[in-house]
Amino acid sequence: MENLICRSTKTETGSIKMKTSQINIAISLDETNIPSAIRWEATDAEPGKHEATAMLLAFWDQQTQNGLSIDLWTKNMTIPEMNIFLYQTMLSLSDTFHRATQDKLLSDEMKKFANEFWEKVRQK
Repeated sequence: MENLICRSTKTETGSIKMKTSQINIAISLDETNIPSAIRWEATDAEPGKHEATAMLLAFWDQQTQNGLSIDLWTKNMTIPEMNIFLYQTMLSLSDTFHRATQDKLLSDEMKKFANEFWEKVRQK
């Protein structure tokens, strides 16, 4: 699976200079098609393949106004790790939402929900 990220910057002459980054993701599956390993590498990351036990990847199709997500985790990921991963992801999404929309009120509501989730996890 491959995802290309492009960032543009304007030069002094006003022309657009494009930077392209590449992210490669490899998923190993067991005999029942359950992920057994997730490895990734990126041109803007530390060199080499990196291991992960879970990943969330989302795309927005502007033409169809539809989201597509790929959520995978390996059989080695524990429930406590999943709880932390989802909590951190919710906090990150609230930050992303705020940067994209400047809507502090809704961003704060998202963080409030994430923190309530975390408190319930800790009470188990």
